[in-house]
Amino acid sequence: MIEAQHLTKRYGTTVAVDEASFAVRPGRVTGFLGPNGAGKSTTMRMILGLDTPSSGSVLVNGQPYRKLTDPLRSVGALLDAKAIVGGRSAASHLAWLADSNGIARRRVTEVLDIVGLSDVAGKRVGTFSLGMNQRLGIAAALLGDPETVMFDEPINGLDPDGILWIRNLMKSLAAQGRTVFLSSHLMSEMAQTADHLLVIARGRIIADTSTDEFINHNSTPSVRVRALQPTDLAATLTRRGGLVERCPDGAMIVTGLDSAAIGGAASADDITLLELAVHGASLEEAFFELTRDETDYHAGQLTGTSQGA
Repeated sequence: MIEAQHLTKRYGTTVAVDEASFAVRPGRVTGFLGPNGAGKSTTMRMILGLDTPSSGSVLVNGQPYRKLTDPLRSVGALLDAKAIVGGRSAASHLAWLADSNGIARRRVTEVLDIVGLSDVAGKRVGTFSLGMNQRLGIAAALLGDPETVMFDEPINGLDPDGILWIRNLMKSLAAQGRTVFLSSHLMSEMAQTADHLLVIARGRIIADTSTDEFINHNSTPSVRVRALQPTDLAATLTRRGGLVERCPDGAMIVTGLDSAAIGGAASADDITLLELAVHGASLEEAFFELTRDETDYHAGQLTGTSQGA
């Protein structure tokens, strides 16, 4: 379990993390979301004792990380998959880590098998692809069979098979009662993996809730509908207070009216419906709605061809 109380980090006059209080509990995958520069990496570094808080505290399994006598047995983490000496083999890298924490060498063979790197155990890490480095970093995080695991963008460089594997791994670790803390920018993957979400913006925790509750609370219910007479239907729904958005395939996304009201309006005006379904909001839509005003960087719209270099 990870527990933070009023966790704060300042760099001069810049407040990177601002009075963050939260708990990452065992038995579920907790996703950590936020715009670039929101304070995610700084928070994770403070959890692992790599950065010292300006004020407040954070505990891992009841203790500050720096006081853990065998840290790899308590918490495993992947923050930077490339932070490995390239001249070492995968096996020797893990063996060195095992020796430093009193972990039996046989565990090296076990975790290499878990992450699918047994066939390249003797290969130099400097020749690895990004995806292979990610797998090696995950192997290092699992080496001590820890109660708590933390992963920052673990699917970078992984192919679709690898993405499915890491998703199932996270869920299986949580099902075993472990604490799983996952940071990622890939909303579609987070929606399929995380049971609970922490959202940080400008250094402040702005959401701490289940994934389903987050989506429902930060999105507007809508209905997808398609009709034989789309122009007539759009006019009918607009008159009744609906907001209609046309889709390229001829369907419409309607907000302000539920499916029963839309069906009743179509029936009253003799409009034949071909499709009528609740349109589920995505995690991406809910996230952007919540953080719309919480980022310093917004992309502009492409309006024409640039001139010159």
